[in-house]
Amino acid sequence: MSPYTRFRTHRSRLPVLAMVLLVTILAACQMPTRPAPTDVPDPSSPTPQSPPTKEGTPLPTPTPTPPPPKELTICQGEEPDTLFVYGALSQAARNVLDAVYDGPIDVRSYRPEPVILERLPALENGDAVLRTVRVAQGDAVLEAGGEVVNLVPGVVLHNSVGDEVAFQSGVLTTTQMVVTFTLRADVTWSDGQPLTVADSRYAYQVVEGLDDPSLRRRVERTASYEAVDERTVVWTGVPGYRDTYFVLNFYHPLPRHVLADVEIEELPQSDLVRRHPLGWGPFVVEEWVEGESIALLPNPHYFRAPEGLPYLDRVTFRFVGDVQQATEELLVGNCDVLTRDLIGDAPLPSLLEAVQANEARLISSAGSEWEHLDFAVQPVPWSERVPFFADVRVRQAVAHCTDRERIAAAAFPHGEAVLAHSYVPPQHPVYAADQLRFWQYDPAAGRSLLEQAGWEDTDGDGIREAQAVPGIAGGTPFSVTLLTTAGDLARERTAEILQENLTACGIRLGAEALPAETFYADGPDGPVFGRQFDLALFSWLNGLGAPCELYLSTQVPREENWWATSNNPGYESEAYDQACQSALEAVYGTDEYVRHHQEAQVIFSQDLPVLPLYFVPRLLALRPEVRGSTLDPSQQTPFWNIEELDFEW
Repeated sequence: MSPYTRFRTHRSRLPVLAMVLLVTILAACQMPTRPAPTDVPDPSSPTPQSPPTKEGTPLPTPTPTPPPPKELTICQGEEPDTLFVYGALSQAARNVLDAVYDGPIDVRSYRPEPVILERLPALENGDAVLRTVRVAQGDAVLEAGGEVVNLVPGVVLHNSVGDEVAFQSGVLTTTQMVVTFTLRADVTWSDGQPLTVADSRYAYQVVEGLDDPSLRRRVERTASYEAVDERTVVWTGVPGYRDTYFVLNFYHPLPRHVLADVEIEELPQSDLVRRHPLGWGPFVVEEWVEGESIALLPNPHYFRAPEGLPYLDRVTFRFVGDVQQATEELLVGNCDVLTRDLIGDAPLPSLLEAVQANEARLISSAGSEWEHLDFAVQPVPWSERVPFFADVRVRQAVAHCTDRERIAAAAFPHGEAVLAHSYVPPQHPVYAADQLRFWQYDPAAGRSLLEQAGWEDTDGDGIREAQAVPGIAGGTPFSVTLLTTAGDLARERTAEILQENLTACGIRLGAEALPAETFYADGPDGPVFGRQFDLALFSWLNGLGAPCELYLSTQVPREENWWATSNNPGYESEAYDQACQSALEAVYGTDEYVRHHQEAQVIFSQDLPVLPLYFVPRLLALRPEVRGSTLDPSQQTPFWNIEELDFEW
């Protein structure tokens, strides 16, 4: 699983069986029964009466008013295409699935936590083991380049001590990772059947049988996934593969007792997984009205029910495509929650007025999506583009000339856009903190660096020209174009401030907003990932890890990698490559893992292939009485703890 995702949306590059209620049982419980003889009242016994009034008429016995049902309506902009957990899930689908499932593993502040597992495997507790194994010709191994191949003479792989060795003949020793996962004993499916590791093993078989390139890489690196008993399953990697994020190799269970008779290739189109997936989480799908809503009811077999969870009696996801309509629905109480896609970067004035009047609430937190300004460090040779940003001093000058705090505040005036100094946020466990090079807003320092790099304004027009700049003709004005995506208000605001900031430092900046399909197109035709640009503004979405691999030399888009890689600046650094590659080969949670990731960040903050701007805030609008919502930057949806949402009447 890749630790970052390239979105193909306007912001960044992109890259549960209906539960039938026990109506019959409940109805039976409510049917009147003939009282046993011992239950027949004695006519001679006095009948309890309410105390008489002054006039002697008994008062009626008061009947307590039952509390209203707690029914939460979440309004989101899109309807899911599918709820199949191994399908192509949209954000709208993930929102719903967080109510149908719980875990198996949550990620809180970029740290994994067990949900339906007894504990997370680790080298320290013995649930993760690196063992030495012998491999021979014909065995499947992970070669040093990161691909699974059959071992033949000439294949280079890491031996048992980590050195790269070219196999010749005979046998070779390398490492193999073995990871043990143990299920909690109290987890059941929402139909009451026990959830066992056989369901996780079945899910692995499903993934093996699906023709999905995004899943194939994970399967290829798995030598075996075997159940030991009802609660224990063991994942074994192919020899030579040290999986950094081995804690995530527990396959999300599927209900084998329901799905086993469905052919695997037909499974993605089956309503058993697509529209009514059976889960173990706090809610079950009651009804899906196409084009309108998905309704969910509490799961009577939820393993956290002894804690009184979930608090809600019903949850409905409504699909409201219009921002104006959604805001009005919130204000009149037809929506209790609006997701970020219905709030946008600039909430409507009516919503802001409601917030001021305490008739609605806006909550926000930092997200895992980080916005950055990319420099064309190394344009493609045939473009004949001027390499304005090849000199690191020029990139550092732009960093000093850019008022990033102002940009963050202007881009998201009603959210919490956290200033970025690295490709990981401050709360991440590998954040390099005070080891980083921090680029404060200091235009004077920026102008000084530009002069040192050979850029001076010799004609007094306010724009600098090249004076003995290597690779650039003398007298070339420092005039560049910023590419970004069309229709994005936050980026429009950012571009305006950048133009003002850079002009003050003697750099003329034009801006061009491109359609997303053009901006994000692969090279060689795509301007950004074909390395034919000056400056570019977009974002990456992080996962659990620190994505140093984004800027490895091997990730520079070029013909031999089909232009489908991430290092669009064309940045190449041997020191950065070594630190990042060492981090990627280290095991998650070890001191080595943290140290190498921090080394890579330090080099990145000095070399600045891109200038990190801010982490895009997560935003949620709620009715005032809704309580319990907690936004977490590393969670994929705001409903990861939907079982704890409640109303305060």
